[in-house]
Amino acid sequence: MTDLPAAVLWDMDGTLVDTEPYWISAEHAIVEEAGGVWNDEYAHQLVGNDLMVSAEFIRDHSPVQLTPVEIIEELLARVIVQVREHVPWRPGARELLSSLQEAGVPSALVTMSWRSLADAVVDALPTGTFAAVITGDEVEHGKPHPEPYFAAARALGVEAADCVAIEDSPTGVRSAVAAGVPTIAVPHVVPVPVTAGAVQVPSLRGLTPTDLGALTSELATQSSAGTT
Repeated sequence: MTDLPAAVLWDMDGTLVDTEPYWISAEHAIVEEAGGVWNDEYAHQLVGNDLMVSAEFIRDHSPVQLTPVEIIEELLARVIVQVREHVPWRPGARELLSSLQEAGVPSALVTMSWRSLADAVVDALPTGTFAAVITGDEVEHGKPHPEPYFAAARALGVEAADCVAIEDSPTGVRSAVAAGVPTIAVPHVVPVPVTAGAVQVPSLRGLTPTDLGALTSELATQSSAGTT
């Protein structure tokens, strides 16, 4: 086991950027404009989900009559406007991205948001920060399916098991762990259950590339112990 992971695979909403309040605000607006009432309990059920799943949930739990794709486009348009005005970086995220780049460790963005929003966030970072970007509209199966993480590892030309994933939601953690990626959970809007294959930290603030490698080694050791 090397000191550094082969790559770091980043979730976006809630992990890299604190956009969950933007999404929740957009959900409230769309439902209320249709004459319905939205609540944070519903909103929290959508954290980390594939957007098509979220759109269908909104249709099923409100008077919104738009198609799922139309709901997604409405949500994205509202969130993108807010991101263009202010990118709410999560504590320690940009610093860790920068130190990974300096250490020669590639990063990939693995998000269930669609390309239009991912581009708005990536555009606010130095060119080349992410070596690959996997978005929800470009995979057949979204999180919690492992496909997004397999796609990211494939795009980088590395083995999923040699990477580290960083996630903030139960759905995202399940996706990464199912792909065999050692995962760091940084719970934010919703709690993340203790999950085999994942370790929890309170924040990315102060974490270094070597710290990520140490967490990878720790999880690999736990996995080996569990199979003996």
